[in-house]
Amino acid sequence: MSVAASSASHPPSSLNRNQVAILTLGAIGVVFGDIGTSPLYAYREALAQTAEGGILRPEILGVLSLAIWALILVVTVKYVSFLMRADNNGEGGVLSLMALARRATGGKWAIVTVLGAIGAALFYGDAILTPALSVLSAVEGLKSVPAAAPYLSQELILALAIGLLVALFAIQSSGTASVARWFGPICVLWFLAIGGVGLSNLIAAPEVLAALNPLHGVEFLLTHGRVGLLVMGAVFLTVTGAEALTADMGHFGRFPIRLGWYALVFPALLLNYFGQGAFALGQLNAAAAQGQPLAPADWFFLMTPEWFRLAMVALATAATIIASQAVITGAFSLTQQAISLGLLPRMAIRQTSADHAGQIYVPAVNWLVALGVLVLIMGFQSSSKMAAAYGIAVTGTMVVTTMLAFVVVWKLWKWSLAGALALIIPFLALDLFFFGANILRVFEGGWVPLGVGAFIALLIYIWVRGRAFLVEDARRTTVNMNELAPSLSAGSASTAKGTAVFLTSDPDIAPPALLHNLKHNQVLHEENILLTVRNSTRPYIDSAERMTLDRIDNKFARVTLNYGYMETPDVPSDLHGDGRLPVRTAGTSFFVSRNSLSPSAEVGLPLWQANVYSFLHRNAADPTAFFQIPPERVVELGSRVRV
Repeated sequence: MSVAASSASHPPSSLNRNQVAILTLGAIGVVFGDIGTSPLYAYREALAQTAEGGILRPEILGVLSLAIWALILVVTVKYVSFLMRADNNGEGGVLSLMALARRATGGKWAIVTVLGAIGAALFYGDAILTPALSVLSAVEGLKSVPAAAPYLSQELILALAIGLLVALFAIQSSGTASVARWFGPICVLWFLAIGGVGLSNLIAAPEVLAALNPLHGVEFLLTHGRVGLLVMGAVFLTVTGAEALTADMGHFGRFPIRLGWYALVFPALLLNYFGQGAFALGQLNAAAAQGQPLAPADWFFLMTPEWFRLAMVALATAATIIASQAVITGAFSLTQQAISLGLLPRMAIRQTSADHAGQIYVPAVNWLVALGVLVLIMGFQSSSKMAAAYGIAVTGTMVVTTMLAFVVVWKLWKWSLAGALALIIPFLALDLFFFGANILRVFEGGWVPLGVGAFIALLIYIWVRGRAFLVEDARRTTVNMNELAPSLSAGSASTAKGTAVFLTSDPDIAPPALLHNLKHNQVLHEENILLTVRNSTRPYIDSAERMTLDRIDNKFARVTLNYGYMETPDVPSDLHGDGRLPVRTAGTSFFVSRNSLSPSAEVGLPLWQANVYSFLHRNAADPTAFFQIPPERVVELGSRVRV
């Protein structure tokens, strides 16, 4: 689930040839970074599961067959052919599907929100694993370079990987626009290189093409029992990153992503995996000639000619850094969407580019992900140990995505229940099979993304529940605005010049800040606006639909500003944008209700949840900053509320 670092926020619906080429190049540099670096470790880890007693020819072909068909069924059939059609006004990804399913069910199915929250939570587990595993795998390639190997220790490799990742996270605050233009060309070079090396090995052992027959994979599973399931868990590493194909549709468009997959990425991946299998067959023949069993090896780097190996390590490092960048910006984007959809508290979000709306920076997420990445590297020490943890979060997200897609197909596309089930059940069965295979490795490290996901899901649950309690509590002590407005307009309160804007989540009741202002200051402004900011289940809102205005009387008006979940609110600009309201920044005061929460065991949430919610509420970003309201025009009024 990543975000383009250098593309426009929403591609036009009709594209000329040059635009398609540019967007396809951008997609290759961002969308395919994660799945494109999987050859570094996926086949190596899958084949290593069969190593007891030595690797045999049926195992080389069987594991390769499973990897090839995973790419075909999961990526090409499920994502490229099906899920890319289930877009929300061009946007994809798990939260876009959740928003689409919410709209299809009228927001009445709680399970839709639960699934979206689980998918989002699991993504954060994936977000800390991808940079750690991919960059460390690339740096470990130095051990395959004969000239460098004698000078390398595991501590030095870890230090190099940590240094690269710390630098990557450190530059996030300044944006990546200056380097993003190189992402596409570097990744094109990467795919050409891995495809070319794979092809050269394939030509030397063309018999490896027998792995195209899925019976090799089926026979392997039937004859290897539990080891076969462990292999399937590792084989799934070949398709990690498939979620990005849908998550970045809004930045590149469906056609450029499909073009990049079919024209370059898919062929390069197939050639590389076939090349690794061909090289392993060659090594098996050499080992058999010496009467030795074939042991696991780093097939990716060893099949690369020695004269090109150091360059391949450098290219792999660059590609994994780009893949890590895509995941980091994906975490920023997911956080922005989750905040807009009410799943997380507001956080400080900064635009890092005046030209590209997709380029944002979320400091809290950046440094929490960085901390998680460093802890993983220091804890696991090697990419092989870390690989066991990788698949669970991704398979969990895929299961959630498929379930949400079922709701969309059934309720939004209006398919019959039988037709929707017939379409979805094969995909869901495949996802559950991979998920079950990965669960077997939970004690080898798979608990890490599950733990991270469970923690984030718990925070989302507490936040959503706490917000619902505060809304209900406010309704119990409210004053109807239609009844209050006439009495205030005809009352004796002093009139202040200018406009007062009262931010409220429910425009039908009197905002607490208005009541506090009247109680303590006995002042009413000439113009009073009850402002509600609504987030739509659509990614973007047309400017003509941005603002709705409802006059209560000559002094009071209700205004609603509508934003898509991919947009950043700019309240002052949008309030006076069309000239219907006398709102000017210099003559307007924004009143905000800022309550202080007091955890209590007697009301509302359980005490431990109340304490967590109070902490989240207290540390949430200032709403005025989030809405881009000038701080010198803000008046905060509130009271203490027990939760």
